[in-house]
Amino acid sequence: MTLTEILLVLTGIIYTDTKIVHIDIHVSGCTNSEGEDMYGLDGEEVAHAEWEAQKYVMTLPDFADPFEYVEGTYEQAVANQQVCRQNLATIIQASKHPAVAEAPPMSSIYPRGEVKMGQENSLICFIGGFYPPRLNVTWTRNSKMVTKGVSTSQLRVNVNDGTYSQFSTLQFTPQKGDIYTCTVDHQALERPMTREFDVEVSEVSESSLTLPAVFCVVGLIVEMLGMATGLFFFIKAK
Repeated sequence: MTLTEILLVLTGIIYTDTKIVHIDIHVSGCTNSEGEDMYGLDGEEVAHAEWEAQKYVMTLPDFADPFEYVEGTYEQAVANQQVCRQNLATIIQASKHPAVAEAPPMSSIYPRGEVKMGQENSLICFIGGFYPPRLNVTWTRNSKMVTKGVSTSQLRVNVNDGTYSQFSTLQFTPQKGDIYTCTVDHQALERPMTREFDVEVSEVSESSLTLPAVFCVVGLIVEMLGMATGLFFFIKAK
């Protein structure tokens, strides 16, 4: 789907002391059909508006005091959207539908933890550096579409250039020979971009030590003990 109009407002405050610099950012943006309002600190999202739930959601963990919800934040976000759409309509009329700036995404795919046969894991697809902030992510397993176990993070804005990043995560149980793909579709791409992950499991267990291997290890230990004993008597004779 192509975005024809978008307006993004970034406001930021830099807090400094003699040693530490913090960047506090507020993002309020809208298109002709959607909108976003979020707060961030040092590149991490603090809270964002959820329009369907009609509330502002804190996304930092509980231990991140003293951040807490301030009454009226959601209502202010709604008012910001109204102002944004009014300004957007004015800009569209004045500039006769200007072209939208675009930045194609980059993506990578990797497991959250060590891959072990038959044990549940998470496969992460990171997408970054894209604009406008809308894309579509799909997963496949052995060329078949997968929707179960898929979750998507909130959009995160890069305060340095205004581009966005997002994580898509798939819960999976690796089986040898499986091939997973993460495909990203964005309006700045000529064609969808696909990243592939082949399940390669390397397991070493007690049963994998064959009888010749055991004898080899024992022989090496005996040889080392013999060398140590010979050296001891040699030094003692001297």
